[in-house]
Amino acid sequence: MRNYSNKKLFGAFLVLGAMFFSANAAAQETQVLVNTGNTDGKLGALSRPASVNKLETETADDFVLDQTTVVTGATITGLVTTSLANISNVEIEMYHRFPEDSIADRTPQVPTRQNSPSDVEIDSATRDGNNHTLRFSTALLNPTFIALKTVVNSISVAQGEPAVTGAEVEITVTFTSPIVLPAGHYFFRPEVQVNGGDFLFLSAPKPIVAPGQAIAGDLQAWIRNSKLSPDWLRIGADIIGGNPAPAFNMTFTLSGAKLESAGTPGAEDCHDVTISGLAHQFGSIPSAVSALGFSDVKALQNTFRAFCSPE
Repeated sequence: MRNYSNKKLFGAFLVLGAMFFSANAAAQETQVLVNTGNTDGKLGALSRPASVNKLETETADDFVLDQTTVVTGATITGLVTTSLANISNVEIEMYHRFPEDSIADRTPQVPTRQNSPSDVEIDSATRDGNNHTLRFSTALLNPTFIALKTVVNSISVAQGEPAVTGAEVEITVTFTSPIVLPAGHYFFRPEVQVNGGDFLFLSAPKPIVAPGQAIAGDLQAWIRNSKLSPDWLRIGADIIGGNPAPAFNMTFTLSGAKLESAGTPGAEDCHDVTISGLAHQFGSIPSAVSALGFSDVKALQNTFRAFCSPE
């Protein structure tokens, strides 16, 4: 009886150990995919939703995915002009690159739309704290930080605006409904609601330097408000100007997992190929649910059905 019990206990430990190893392996499948590095303090660009007497203003910067990817989270570094406690919501949108999702034959009211974000966002990739499709936390990096140049009110061909001092904050975002994107060149647009103040998205070096990771074909940051929409302006080349005109990256990261095997959206076997690939990559579908942050198997299945059957 004692030998049997010892063997049974040892077997249980083996099972638990295998489960622990499997969980760790699955968890390690998520990683930082995009990292533009630390802010350089050269620019703060407004990015906020519309509110009373305030226009919606959007700042976006680009990133590249070389294969189908599940984006599970992000960080955004910015400057706030009031207490961090007044940050009440975050919304994230993803855009294709113009002319996709755009009216390409319309005469724009800006110098160029080449390499700008599209007219409209990717509907399936919008996440909003108010809709509980993301959650966020804040961390104070520096209580007194200076953005040397700003773009806040003059979203037009101008010279930019004066320096602003505020608190440097990093906002960590977790997508409770992860975002699935095929390989491509995209733009990342965060908006932050600050009660009684504003959020200025802070710039990062261009070209990207360590600890950032170089982006193939790295483009520059763009901005628009609701008066300019659907067009966008290059923050450096169009608004701040100069000879040569500066070009800016913005300070953010994206985390998630690249899928080793994913179907082709629109193909009849897309869903089956993708789910089979997930099971192989993560060890099982429940392990994929856990590693990628889906609420349950049904949520994962529904997300990949939508990915495989784009409108």
